[in-house]
Order: sequence, then C-alpha cells, then structure tokens
Amino acid sequence: MLWQEETSQKEVLIPQMIVDLVFDLDCRCLPVDHVYALSQAISKALPWFEQESQAGLLMIHGAQSGHGWHRPDKPDELLYLSRRTKLTLRLPQHCLANAQALSGMMLEVAGYPFKIGRAKQKPFLPMPVLFARQILANHEQDEEAFLETAIAQLQAQGIACRKALCGKSHRFKLPEGELFTRSLMIADMKPEESLSLQEQGLGDGKKMGCGLFVAHKDIKPIVNG
Repeated sequence: MLWQEETSQKEVLIPQMIVDLVFDLDCRCLPVDHVYALSQAISKALPWFEQESQAGLLMIHGAQSGHGWHRPDKPDELLYLSRRTKLTLRLPQHCLANAQALSGMMLEVAGYPFKIGRAKQKPFLPMPVLFARQILANHEQDEEAFLETAIAQLQAQGIACRKALCGKSHRFKLPEGELFTRSLMIADMKPEESLSLQEQGLGDGKKMGCGLFVAHKDIKPIVNG
C-alpha cells in the first residue's frame, strides 16, 4: 500500500479521444468466469475489435457488496444480472459508429442468451479515485511487488502515483492457460492524470477487461473505517 500526502484538485477540460460506449443489456445471468467467452463473442460480432489496440471491454458484474470489492469467487457460480446491468466498450472516437452495429444483436456468451440494446456515449470523469477490477499480474509476486510494478508502469506513462491500494486476486480460465489478475485502486489523482489513466489503461488484456479503470467513490471512508 502506498500513501502520500494529498494534493488539491482543480477542474480540467481535456478533449477525450477515447470514451465508453454503454449498451443496454438483456441477460439473465452469466458465470463468474465469463471473460473469455464474452471477449470472443464481441470479437466475432465486431471483426475489427480485436485488431484495434485502443479498444477495451469491461467485464460484466452482478450485484456486489463491500464497495465493489466482493463478488462470487467460484468460476462456475452465476452472476444474476438486473435490468440495470450494462455492456461497456471502451473505444476511440473513430470506432463509435461501427460499434453501434451491436445494438439489436442476440449473442451467446458461455451458453447464455445475451441481447444487446441501445447504446449511449459516456465520457470519462476526472475523478481523484480510480479503480480497476482486473490488472494482469504475476502470480509469483506478492502484493507489495505487484504495487511496485504497477507504480513503475504508471510513472512510465507520465502518471505520478501518490496513493495505491491492492485488492483481491482472481484467476480466469483461457484455452491456453490461466489468467491471474489483481484489483487496484489509485487515489489522490490530478484531473489530467485521472483522464489519462482512463484513456491509456494499465498493462495488457484490455479485450478481456484487464487494465481498465473506472471512477470510484472517495477512498477515505474505506481507509478510515
């Protein structure tokens, strides 16, 4: 865990070349370990998706507790999805029109019907706290080593890391082996850093929901609690 003194936040207006495209979704449930099946289904429906280096796919998440830090752990357990559940693609602006082709499609993900509805754009918010549920990690590294690696990557991207907190680890099955990830929260970010990290992500695996950050509520209640 890294924790340095806070800095003041100022409003910033930066043109965003990458945004989230959020689709309505009609899907009763999915297995916890659906990452590969969902990625393959989207890539099949959008043949250009896999080759677009800046494109990413956020994993589907069902009801959670503990500020989003807890979810069913067993790969075969089911996530029961509400009507409010969305499918989110992170895309460069030039891909948005082509991605609209998903609207109205009925896909199959891990054996479950997956109907995609209308979409709307959702620009990033320059929030001081960002959270990534999945960051590709080395299973041989402990949390401290993982944080050191992540901080070095952030610095290489021009982002100063003042506060970082490592969360739960997960394992996902792929045809070629296993995917090991850790969750990561970055706090006390300057607005331009926040937007930059949301656009760039961290590490590989964007097509399977890894390395993608979303705005999160303030971390103070979690730390002080």
